[in-house]
Amino acid sequence: MRNMCVLIDTNILVDFLEKREPYTESATAVIRLCALGKATGYIAAHSISNLFFVLRKIYSVSERRELLKAICGILHISAIDENKILSALQNEDFADFEDCLQGECAKECNADYIITRNLRDFLKSEVKAIMPEEFLKMV
Repeated sequence: MRNMCVLIDTNILVDFLEKREPYTESATAVIRLCALGKATGYIAAHSISNLFFVLRKIYSVSERRELLKAICGILHISAIDENKILSALQNEDFADFEDCLQGECAKECNADYIITRNLRDFLKSEVKAIMPEEFLKMV
């Protein structure tokens, strides 16, 4: 039986890296399961640049580089390419282009779920979105 495959939304990674309460514990548990090989985790390529920008408030440039290299050592990267961008631009079911790209990446890596705290952003996603706590109960 294969491991569950998940795409981890940017907000979960921000919770983990910024230690945002009350979300740190569940975000850390999700990342830990991926690090231990209990689940196969993916991150959309554009999430890395978003994280680099968002984390600037609390981490130096060198710290951000090290943190993101560590994340990339745990999670696989789903690339953004011309087909994904064009598909996302044509998809009018998503109000937020970035969320639509997350969905495109989740489809490409055959994710079972998108792990996010913003379920409503993925109501029209082909890949079901779930909260971290729900994922943790399944694994």
